[in-house]
Amino acid sequence: MSRGWVFALTIAIGLPVAATDLGGLLDRWVAEALVVVWCWGLFLHDHVTADRRRRIEMWTVLAFATPMELFFSEVWLIYEYQHGLMPLFVPVGHWFLFDLGRRVAHALVDRPIQWSPLLLLPLVVYGAITGTGTVEVVLFIGMLLFIRFGPDPALYAVMTWLALAMELWGTWLGNWAWHPDVPWLGLTSWNPPLLVGSFYGLGDLLVGLAVRWRLGQGSSEAHLTSDHDGA
Repeated sequence: MSRGWVFALTIAIGLPVAATDLGGLLDRWVAEALVVVWCWGLFLHDHVTADRRRRIEMWTVLAFATPMELFFSEVWLIYEYQHGLMPLFVPVGHWFLFDLGRRVAHALVDRPIQWSPLLLLPLVVYGAITGTGTVEVVLFIGMLLFIRFGPDPALYAVMTWLALAMELWGTWLGNWAWHPDVPWLGLTSWNPPLLVGSFYGLGDLLVGLAVRWRLGQGSSEAHLTSDHDGA
């Protein structure tokens, strides 16, 4: 089984195990611990078997995703986790979704998927007119900007759909819930926001730029070392 399928199944199965305590068969802490151990074990196995670029990507995703999650849930308060603080499986879950998104984007490289988020425009307009999802307008514009000017437009488009699917699953199960009113902005939000992929698109953009910079720094350092040794 490919890693993409393993990551997809981990998200699909891990969320209900954590949300329902395996259908009430386990204590809450035991159920969450099982998901945490599995997710981190899978992440570390991926790390051990990965090349240098992939390892840099993995830890860069965690470096961005963890503080962003804590900011959104604990400071901005735009959503809240089922048991309060962010579960420990969430940061590595971002890596699973990021890598899954890249695999899907690569598999669809010959398909016209770049502007597929435009299909959501009627619902964005509906949310704005009814006043039930006004933040969608901001997120929709953000996603279009990522796709138009970002270095990985196909990835951002794919993440629109993968993130929405994961968020619908997680919110339906009760792993987390988005607040109907967006603090600081005076906007309203659905649970989940339709264009929640914009948050993931921002994270993917930052990760991509940081990894490219880090690998470029590594190449420069190697070049300088080589020149020094030959002097």
